[in-house]
Amino acid sequence: MGQQGCMAGIDFGTVRIGIALSDPERIIASPYDTYIRQSPKQDAEYFRQLVENEHVVRFVLGIPLCLNGDLSNKAKEVLQFGHWLEETTGIGIDYMDERYTSVEAEHFLRDAKLTNKKRKSRRDKIAAQIILSSYLESGCCGITDFSGIDD
Repeated sequence: MGQQGCMAGIDFGTVRIGIALSDPERIIASPYDTYIRQSPKQDAEYFRQLVENEHVVRFVLGIPLCLNGDLSNKAKEVLQFGHWLEETTGIGIDYMDERYTSVEAEHFLRDAKLTNKKRKSRRDKIAAQIILSSYLESGCCGITDFSGIDD
């Protein structure tokens, strides 16, 4: 992982995608954007521009594993999206267990005394920040092999 640049944390959703970015030193994760999905072409352009403009060298996708560690149906969607994202941008992907990150993000936003509307608009990018922070704190060790998890 010697390449200079930022890492982008992704909280995948079928409608909204939360995005967080690390600093170039990969110490701090900050919320960046909540992208509202458009069309495959527009989505591809958005993520290509993100990589170019923010110097993204790696994506970290939150993957919602079942409590027993198996792949949920949503996790399979995340893997499909990760494959598409890697093909579209040419940037490698790591996965981080995201169980409870949305709940954690909601608690954080409630503690900040934000209105429901403001919480909703920020929840996805805060969840992405939590995913990326966990990844950075783990020494950039994500889940990269799913061969033994589900079949």
